[in-house]
Amino acid sequence: MTKTVSNTYYIIVLFTVFLEENDMGKIVYCDYSATTYVKKEVLDEMLPYFTMNFGNASAIYSIGRKSRSAVEEARKKVAKCLNCDSQEVYFTSSGSEADNMALLGIARANKDKGRHIITSKVEHLAVLNTCKELEKEGFEVTYLDVDSNALVRIQNLISAIRKDTILISVMMANNEVGVFEPIYEIGKIAKERGIFFHTDAVQAVGHTKIDVDRLNIDALSLSAHKFFGPKGIGAAYIRKNINFDPVILGGHQEHCKRAGTENVAGIVGLSKAMELANDNIYEHNEKVSYLRNTLKNNIIQNIPDVIINADIENKLPGNISLSINGVDAKTLLLLLDMEGICMSNGSACNLQVETPSHVLSAMGISKSQALSTIRITLGDANTKEDIEYISDVLFNIVKKIRRN
Repeated sequence: MTKTVSNTYYIIVLFTVFLEENDMGKIVYCDYSATTYVKKEVLDEMLPYFTMNFGNASAIYSIGRKSRSAVEEARKKVAKCLNCDSQEVYFTSSGSEADNMALLGIARANKDKGRHIITSKVEHLAVLNTCKELEKEGFEVTYLDVDSNALVRIQNLISAIRKDTILISVMMANNEVGVFEPIYEIGKIAKERGIFFHTDAVQAVGHTKIDVDRLNIDALSLSAHKFFGPKGIGAAYIRKNINFDPVILGGHQEHCKRAGTENVAGIVGLSKAMELANDNIYEHNEKVSYLRNTLKNNIIQNIPDVIINADIENKLPGNISLSINGVDAKTLLLLLDMEGICMSNGSACNLQVETPSHVLSAMGISKSQALSTIRITLGDANTKEDIEYISDVLFNIVKKIRRN
């Protein structure tokens, strides 16, 4: 697929520079699936590891031992949230690296058992592009179709399994339309057939309780900046006794499976953010679902020719993916930004590419509808006043665009 950088992207960059140099006043952030702010409690725990407790976690002297102790305590906190052993947790630089660690590591180390992998067409590019890399290495990959709600069909999965299938990778929650995939069913099928099962849970952590044993998950990826932790730190869970090759070579950090000096402050921040998110899931989901439903109803009632994509109950609480007929999404997002409202048209990883979302295309959505789609993802800091403001501004901008 040829990737073309659009003129719209450069216009957005120019406007961004202008806006940064001019006081915008009110900012309403509605792109929590792209990233989140760092909560104060998280930052407070991180700060000592930038200053007094700055030692290398591999050093044997006292400040090094303090850093090592902090890393191992963080590992235990993450393991508790996932219901796994702490030695099954590996810290990485991101969710993308965690996906690479699991997929490349497991596939390469177990290629003597088979070279067939199954994934879906709606995965994050960190999974899809890693699978393409494995294809170059001689693996075969089946990319499963999904239904109109972006859900993997279980029967299609079963039909795709072969004698040489060694790995299944299906995300827990979709980053664009927010649906939860049937992870329990997939994990059960994989376990019954002796196939390793990986899930990209980057969007799911903080929105659902995750028990890797109950869900029969063998490998899982997560990223701190999606649940109010710092950027630049992620983690992979890989079940004990699963052989996998390291992707980053060098020293002996992370049980000799991921070289590189540990980002101690980031690791501490990740574990604190995950602990907070896990402890407050139900309150968070209740609040954000209410705001999401209120905004969705306002939009449907006041703006004609709107389609809500993947409009099902089983999805991330703050997610609304909607297509507004006759409105170019990037133009709309730019005008919303001028009013202080931050939204996106899908994954933040794809802003520079002028092509329809691969997720929406896999759902059977037309190119014109896909290019008129915006993604609203609400979070902890949003309020009822925000919802009223968004509703009014969105209505007025759409009306003006359509009039012109």
